[in-house]
Amino acid sequence: MKTTVVTGGAGFIGSNLVYYLLARGPSDRVVVFDKLTYAGNLGTLKAARSNPRFIFVRGDIADRNQVRALYRRFKPTQVYNLAAESHVDRSIDGAAEFVRTNLGGTFEMLEGARFYLNGAGTLLRKQFRFLHVSTDEVYGTLGKTGFFSETTAYSPNSPYAATKAGADHLVRAYHETYGLPVLLTNCSNNYGPYQFPEKLIPLMILNSLEGKALPVYGDGRNVRDWLYVEDHCSALVRVMVRGKAGEKYNIGGNSEKTNLQVVGMICRQVARLRPPAGNRTLREKGIARYEDLITFVKDRPGHDRRYAINASKIHKELGWRPSYNFERGMERTVRWYLENLDWCRKVQQGNYGRQRLGLSVRSPKGTR
Repeated sequence: MKTTVVTGGAGFIGSNLVYYLLARGPSDRVVVFDKLTYAGNLGTLKAARSNPRFIFVRGDIADRNQVRALYRRFKPTQVYNLAAESHVDRSIDGAAEFVRTNLGGTFEMLEGARFYLNGAGTLLRKQFRFLHVSTDEVYGTLGKTGFFSETTAYSPNSPYAATKAGADHLVRAYHETYGLPVLLTNCSNNYGPYQFPEKLIPLMILNSLEGKALPVYGDGRNVRDWLYVEDHCSALVRVMVRGKAGEKYNIGGNSEKTNLQVVGMICRQVARLRPPAGNRTLREKGIARYEDLITFVKDRPGHDRRYAINASKIHKELGWRPSYNFERGMERTVRWYLENLDWCRKVQQGNYGRQRLGLSVRSPKGTR
């Protein structure tokens, strides 16, 4: 049986990819390699652990010995590298861990693959593929028009985006210098099941249920292209199987929305499934609509105004397109969180109290 390794497989996109591979992908053994930081939770993989094709290994992609042991033990033919520190606000408050994991960890995974293949047989070297999963945030910000393409110059504006940009460059360099059979994807904002509640969509769902403020940065007009996570998983598998080594592919959902539009849709979906009239906290506060909880707060530093993906390359070359529009994907997402409040409670315990992050301010000139 061939082996597929998914780093960061206990996180949001990683866990969804694991379930996708076990249900629809090739009949490979799926090995999850995850450090289990606050955003990675073994409970997220509960349904996978009874599958005989599933193996979990706790480990850190920035630890050279653990990474080399992973390659030696499992001899993978495919590696999906999703392990990353991914929350922009947390990177503003403390960038060191982002540099260590996103940049240093990617380096160790690439180096590990290079040494692993040097000692592998001809057949394994031909079969091996390394897919690095990145973000559209490496491109910086757009104006009111235009789209990010695979040739857009990198211009990251947050520590998170900068570390992902650096990792992307390493991935490309390892193909050009060493001939490592790598693939690179840059995706738009994901949403769906198992996303840690610090991110916009689950945060808004849970806060609305509890009658808490729904904080919207700045004027709420920052635009993102939204991609349902199951669609992202199908695209990753398509790239892994059909993509050309050394190439990069943008993955987008064709669903540009302002943050205010997203929050408004969440309020309407929650109201449909949990009518505000039946919400005791709202009644006690004299609030009739979830939308009345929306509160505009000070914008975060370096907040990019607009992201939008041109995904024509993956459409034309690999025949992939998203299956979910934003309305359908959001309905499924809101319903999942309402039906899995116990999971939400458990992953937050001791890790996150839904406080605002990313409050660091620029240092005055002449200081550090």
